[in-house]
Amino acid sequence: MAMSSSRSAAAIRGRRVGALARARRHATRAMASLFGHVEPAPKDPILGVTEAFLADPSPDKVNVGVGAYRDDNGKPVVLECVREAERRIAGNLNMEYLPMGGSIKMIEESLKLAYGEDSDFIKDKRIAAVQALSGTGACRLFADFQRRFLPNSQIYIPTPTWSNHHNIWRDAQVPQRTFTYYHPESRGLDFAGLMDDIKNAPNGSFFLLHACAHNPTGVDPTEEQWREISYQFKIKNHFPFFDMAYQGFASGDPERDAKAIRIFLEDGHQIGCAQSYAKNMGLYGQRAGCLSILCEDEMQAVSVKSQLQQIARPMYSNPPVHGALVVSIILNDPELKSLWLKEVKGMADRIIGMRKALRENLEGLGSPLSWDHITNQIGMFCYSGITPEQVDRLTNEYHIYMTRNGRISMAGVTTGNVAYLANAIHEVTKTK
Repeated sequence: MAMSSSRSAAAIRGRRVGALARARRHATRAMASLFGHVEPAPKDPILGVTEAFLADPSPDKVNVGVGAYRDDNGKPVVLECVREAERRIAGNLNMEYLPMGGSIKMIEESLKLAYGEDSDFIKDKRIAAVQALSGTGACRLFADFQRRFLPNSQIYIPTPTWSNHHNIWRDAQVPQRTFTYYHPESRGLDFAGLMDDIKNAPNGSFFLLHACAHNPTGVDPTEEQWREISYQFKIKNHFPFFDMAYQGFASGDPERDAKAIRIFLEDGHQIGCAQSYAKNMGLYGQRAGCLSILCEDEMQAVSVKSQLQQIARPMYSNPPVHGALVVSIILNDPELKSLWLKEVKGMADRIIGMRKALRENLEGLGSPLSWDHITNQIGMFCYSGITPEQVDRLTNEYHIYMTRNGRISMAGVTTGNVAYLANAIHEVTKTK
């Protein structure tokens, strides 16, 4: 009898084990089918260039694809002002949460950079500003703000622009339109087309503008053209949102690089502005930035800032502290700020020098093409005019990596590779 009970219990356990195994197999199949329709995402066109470069064993390979500064030996750079700021942080400051709006000190210094040291807008507390996850995060916060409080609006984005701009406003579900910017034949600005599109856009439209060093073209309006753009914006009551990713890095002078914004402020516009410290302080991985919106008065600024913080809360709760500390220490200390201004000018001057060297090398090789645009453009990138097919040849035959739109990151050009790069470009462009 006992043996019979034992067999019965064993059978019951066996059935349970079998049932559990079947349930697990069923659950596994169900989960597989739940996500079975998910396809691999397309590779990022910029980051994919670096992946291909790293996989290439050639000793001659050159990466002029990704927009991160390198010294003349092709090595990443940490600025001395950043090193000193980090020495002051180490062991002396805590790593508690920042408020949802971020570091007050960093925001204050960022506003001085963008709006001017003695700006009345700052004194009158008319600017709603929050720390953001670099320029990308600042753009995304604004796009979500636009969607939430102006749901019937759309954004006009220049053709071309940094590819992530389209992703940001798309994912924020803000309808997009484009406006004319680049003139392929001249490798310069299509000012007439740009002005026509501004005039023809519905009154009160939102426009995304690059404050300086337009990415990817390196083509900026002149001061006089900016004044005409501002005037037309005033007539049409358009709202300008400036993405300022390269202040100081473009010309070497942060004041000069903020000129477009200052023109719009002088003309009485309300504006939005995204700032980033990735390029001009080399804080790429620290994700340090600022979003600001100029409002009608202090009361409106308080309301707008509170809503920006509410949008940030479910996204990331509060921004990272380390980069904010670095920025605020540098900009709040006269000696460190002076060192930063010297170092950012050094970075800008090296890139300007590489533009000159690349153009001179191409002309020295007897290229039948005009390369004036290399030195006419400004900032991190040169929109070379090289075709996708020619880019493929550069990669396959010369191990030179860049995006297929022909955008050259001048930060990747050095005295050691500029002649090789110029020769390769000459070889693939000398015949059609």
